[in-house]
Amino acid sequence: MPKHILSVLVENHPGVLSRVAGLFSRRGFNIDSLAVGVTENPDISRMTIVVDGDDHIVEQVSKQLNKLIDVIRVKRLDPAETVSRELALIKVNATAATRSEIIQIVEIFRDKIVDVSKNTLTIEACGDADKLKALENMLQQFGIKEIVRTGFISIERGSKHIKAKNNNED
Repeated sequence: MPKHILSVLVENHPGVLSRVAGLFSRRGFNIDSLAVGVTENPDISRMTIVVDGDDHIVEQVSKQLNKLIDVIRVKRLDPAETVSRELALIKVNATAATRSEIIQIVEIFRDKIVDVSKNTLTIEACGDADKLKALENMLQQFGIKEIVRTGFISIERGSKHIKAKNNNED
């Protein structure tokens, strides 16, 4: 099934995330990725939700999201017209013998090391799913101890933006 990106503007109130997630769970719909953060307006938060499903199901969920009281606007983003990124922190085993090789891999991927200990390096990686998976595959040989990922955030390219008003203008 194809992945769909929903950008959902909501009022920045307690309980909104729970109501939105509840709508998905009541329909047996799995959320692949969910990221929430305040927008340029501190009264509004943006949820970036990535889901698998056919167009009809995603359209139905979008309509039901729009009916929730705290939801201001729901928009399905076209991946071809969207910039999407995810942040990952990857803690990898590192010995004196492997440390320089890990550092070279991190530099090739244009990421950075944010913590060093006697036995581990923690890498901060940012990019699309393919980049993060490729880095993870390169680091597997050293032994990945832990990975933490933020979930994807997405924004439309160029001058397009999602307005807080629920109208048909884009």
